Amino acid sequence: MANEKTGCQIPESVNYHFTRQCNYKCGFCFHTAKTSHVLSVEDAKRGLKMLRDSGMQKINFSGGEPFLHKRGKFLGELAKYCKEDLSTPSVSIISNGSLITEKWMQEFGQYVDILGISCDSFDENINEKIGRHARGKNHLETMRKVRTWCLEYGIMFKINSVINAYNVNEDMSENIKELDPIRWKVFQCKKREGENYGEGALRQVEKFLISDDQFNDFLERHADVPQIVPEYSEMMVQSYFIVDEYFRFIDNGANTTSQSILDIGVEAAIKDSGFVEKKYLDRGGRYDWSKKPVCADKDLSW
Repeated sequence: MANEKTGCQIPESVNYHFTRQCNYKCGFCFHTAKTSHVLSVEDAKRGLKMLRDSGMQKINFSGGEPFLHKRGKFLGELAKYCKEDLSTPSVSIISNGSLITEKWMQEFGQYVDILGISCDSFDENINEKIGRHARGKNHLETMRKVRTWCLEYGIMFKINSVINAYNVNEDMSENIKELDPIRWKVFQCKKREGENYGEGALRQVEKFLISDDQFNDFLERHADVPQIVPEYSEMMVQSYFIVDEYFRFIDNGANTTSQSILDIGVEAAIKDSGFVEKKYLDRGGRYDWSKKPVCADKDLSW
């Protein structure tokens, strides 16, 4: 969708990876800790306002692990700013969940529409092998605790899973139905040069990769899960507006970045985003993403 006056692509839904730092070590990660840079909260707010003024309707905060920087205070302040000052229709977060506290939910949960937790297996041993794990924490217990808080604080709950060689034969149907997320995004494990394979990469994704046929088998096994939203590795390319820690658009097709929005503005930077609207729509990028009331009598006995 383009602005009728300027002809500029409207950044309707934006993923802001404001930090690359993470307390997990997922072997297939394609946004790795190549820098420790994080913008000041003032500059981050300035960039978010520029995006909102250009038509942004949904902001998704990601990383790295977004709750790691100053233990969630930075994230909470940005979520509050997007809701209170910018009146952004949807604020969402993708996290591994390990650093989320009820105190944070009490203070900032009202500014969040969707909270997604990344979980690749319902076998904790497999999560550990993948690297979806932090010492002293059980990832599955953490996710269930966050799920309970989402119900208590009126936040829509989502699950993201990367389907790879370690979990491709697993049947997650009953666990997903029990947790009842609004969406279950399942991604075919993908590679990105310089991030998880190739020269200068901090991760080596080769042992995690699966074929389209293997991914299809996984999808068929979970065909009766109504919340499933599959994404083949090719579907992810150029179907997201991704902004990195310097507020640059990432073209994950050409593996390039724009100049910073803060320096040249959204209209100039977005030309180098590589974004293709049809791919965004084809992967189901547009959906009902604003907060809904949560039933108080929802069953929490997992």
